[in-house]
Amino acid sequence: MDRNALYMIIGALIVVVAGFSYYAYQEEKQPDGVEIKLNDQGLSIEGN
Repeated sequence: MDRNALYMIIGALIVVVAGFSYYAYQEEKQPDGVEIKLNDQGLSIEGN
């Protein structure tokens, strides 16, 4: 296997792991409780 191909595979794996880590962080960061929104469509209440 060519060294450049190996570096590309390792780089792609790093990007995938970093993307998944960011996604998991965003999911954990969402607040718990009740979310109340008031907009043009009216009042919206969503429980988490």
